[in-house]
Amino acid sequence: MQADRTLPQPPLLEVRGIGKTFVSTGFFSAARRVVAAADVSFAIERGQAVALVGESGSGKSTLARLLLRLDAPDAGEIRLDGQNVLASEPRGASLGYRARVQMVFQDPFGSLNPVHRVAHHLERPLLRHHRATGSEVRARALELLHTVGLEPAEDFIDRRPYELSGGQRQRVAIARALAADPDLLIADEPTSMLDVSIRMGVLNLLVHLKRERRLAILLITHDLASARYLADRVLVLYRGRVVEDGSSQAVVDSPAHPYTRALLASIADAKNPTQPTRRFAEATGGEETAGCPFAPRCPDAIDICRTSDPSPRAVDGRRVRCHLYPQDAPASRS
Repeated sequence: MQADRTLPQPPLLEVRGIGKTFVSTGFFSAARRVVAAADVSFAIERGQAVALVGESGSGKSTLARLLLRLDAPDAGEIRLDGQNVLASEPRGASLGYRARVQMVFQDPFGSLNPVHRVAHHLERPLLRHHRATGSEVRARALELLHTVGLEPAEDFIDRRPYELSGGQRQRVAIARALAADPDLLIADEPTSMLDVSIRMGVLNLLVHLKRERRLAILLITHDLASARYLADRVLVLYRGRVVEDGSSQAVVDSPAHPYTRALLASIADAKNPTQPTRRFAEATGGEETAGCPFAPRCPDAIDICRTSDPSPRAVDGRRVRCHLYPQDAPASRS
């Protein structure tokens, strides 16, 4: 019997060694280099959700802009279905790429033009990406509203954004992204500006789209609870570096990197929601270092942390960038 010679399919999106550094200058200050992404690599399969987690300034939004082709990386590759789009489209993203990689912005109040009705926001991408003709575009727009749970759709399609609640606006923004029939949805803090009572509804919608449409999702968030709920994998970023990469359950339930533990410790206690835990307060502050960037803030730092930037190593089925673990450690530190 002839052997099956079918080659394995590449991941939907693969990021290889992406790097991006910004240089700021001023009249009365020396030039300052800010590393927003340093040798970042990961992959997303169809129907998979990956979360980029980190505090403000960690590089999450920069990575999103690089993947959307709004900024150009200094190094690395972005591969879509195995094709290096930086090489094949050197002058910027094609219309086809923009259709396949869509964005949902953080602010549902600012991402929709208040002058235009919901119909305009949905019909325009349908026509631009040739997903509907003029005679069928309104029916397709109504289908999109149905998909995101705005029912009856006829009650919403002719409203303006200021007539909708925050959760309804974010669902319209998701419908607008779906109008292009994308393969990958980049969601930048999609629930952070919504009331707690309606965040779960938006997360459940994203879970449904992931399962039913096999939509790949890149979730950008500082909320590890949302990442644990939606994502299959979590990448923890600190100053442009992936310091921990593993399954969402493993990363959230038993974090290995001191920074990941600090993020979890910073979640407010239910009995005293305005006060962070003492452990995170002790870990904050510090300056740049020649070694591990987190060393000045790390309560567990040792001498080598201040002189050598660690390489990733295997720890319980994940990758952790930390000197507290030996290379290819078979078990986590107790």
